[in-house]
Amino acid sequence: MTQKITLNSLLGEYPNTHALRAGELTSDRIDFKFADVETASKAFKRVVRDYEFDMAELAIVTYLSAKDVGRPLVLLPIVVRGKFQHESIVTLASRPPMTAAELKGKRVGVRSHSVTTVTWVRGILESDYGVDLDGIKWVTFEDPHVPEIKDPIDFERADKGKNMMDMLVNGEIDAAVMTGASLKDPRVQFLIANHKDAAAAWHVKYKAVPINHMIVLKGSILEENPWLPQELFNLFSSAKAKAGLPPANGLDNYPLGIEANRKSLEIIINHAYRQHLISRVFTVEELFNDRTRF
Repeated sequence: MTQKITLNSLLGEYPNTHALRAGELTSDRIDFKFADVETASKAFKRVVRDYEFDMAELAIVTYLSAKDVGRPLVLLPIVVRGKFQHESIVTLASRPPMTAAELKGKRVGVRSHSVTTVTWVRGILESDYGVDLDGIKWVTFEDPHVPEIKDPIDFERADKGKNMMDMLVNGEIDAAVMTGASLKDPRVQFLIANHKDAAAAWHVKYKAVPINHMIVLKGSILEENPWLPQELFNLFSSAKAKAGLPPANGLDNYPLGIEANRKSLEIIINHAYRQHLISRVFTVEELFNDRTRF
């Protein structure tokens, strides 16, 4: 009989994770101790620098960067957040609309060089709109999660205490990559005005949903409990089903399993490489091992 273990865990509250976080789904083999954080992303440095969590939600580009420098983390083919990112780059609503081509020579604010949303946005601009990313002046506000990742020499760091929205409003930057409530701020407008149609067309073209966050394990916890990935995969599958996801005739924003995520992983790996966030192009198979191939 396998002894029950407690996993120190970082996991956000989403429809597909609610049943786990609320204790509506339980396991005979695992108890979860969930970190008390406002949003999971605020603790990502604790995942890749301090190895504080046995199991964690982690942005996919942060994982790729961590893997590239040998961090002892193991990826599971479990997506907890997926999101189309065409809406995530904005300009100031009080100014004339700007096209992607007009970003050349402009100053664009991004929270960090290695943020997954930023990587997706830049990849979309380059691959689907023909934007030369080197022709943009990128302004960052935070260090990357993985300390080995450094801002490129031609990037600019905003002065300490500066706020991205304030800089946009004040004309210190021309556009910004933002998420969440900031996208609903009446002061901003979408750079890609028809972002919903553009996202739908992207999905048809690539047959994928952009991955944002996946589940990782600390390497040592897997070595001690080789059965753990399968148990977690089953629990996350049950939590997703309990939430009625995906909706009938709707997109699956939380795909599970390697094949369901293969195309999205291939795309983000290539974006990360082209943006100098990893030193080589990983194959999808390299991201998983014999215990995590579902």
